[in-house]
Amino acid sequence: MKIIKLSAIDSTNSFLKDMAMYSTVEDFTVIVAEKQTSGRGQMNTKWVSEGGKNLIMSVFVSFVDLQVIHQKYLNYAISLSVFEAVSLFNLPKLSVKWPNDILSESDKIAGVLIENSLQRSKIKSTIIGLGLNVNQDVFPVELINASSLKKKMNKEFNIDEVLTAILDKLQINISLLKDEEFEVLEEKYLSVLYKKNTPSMFKTDQNVFFMGKIVGVSPEGKLQIELSDETIQEFGLKEVSFA
Repeated sequence: MKIIKLSAIDSTNSFLKDMAMYSTVEDFTVIVAEKQTSGRGQMNTKWVSEGGKNLIMSVFVSFVDLQVIHQKYLNYAISLSVFEAVSLFNLPKLSVKWPNDILSESDKIAGVLIENSLQRSKIKSTIIGLGLNVNQDVFPVELINASSLKKKMNKEFNIDEVLTAILDKLQINISLLKDEEFEVLEEKYLSVLYKKNTPSMFKTDQNVFFMGKIVGVSPEGKLQIELSDETIQEFGLKEVSFA
């Protein structure tokens, strides 16, 4: 494992992607930045983070035989790694909000951006971007559900200690993935999935409101919600949210 620490960068994912494009990158190369000027989230959203207060990182992982049809298990392995690492610091009511936000109670403390490099039917490599709010106290007013380890536990955390915990868990869960222990990853992921089997109000991207409960994730990685008539509907990223 190689860890490269930078004081400031536009995006750790973009930096690592450029590295992989123009050179041979060692498996589990890690980029950590104190400050990120153009952080990216899913679906072209922005990731906002106060410099020096949080863990901003990207990890390069290569694969020999990971099929594209199994990419949801990659998401499981990554989400679980962050969840399990943060669990070591005793935050209250941790869960994974589909597909890979980490919540404490109902507040978001971490987001993940996964960017895969494909070769025919296989995932050749992936770049795992993680933003974890560690010691930040104040968040933009529009981020009403954002929180941090410090806000939840009322104390400062050692960012390097948190980094080490995440990398340890990531190596364990990526090993499970490479060994095709898919059932183990799925069972662990579904056991910590936010609001699973809990009746909730949802809203579609067409502003249609409905009651339902999360029952699982489809083979394609879509969220499965059981409706009041007991039928199951599947939703892709950004197609549904909690109302």
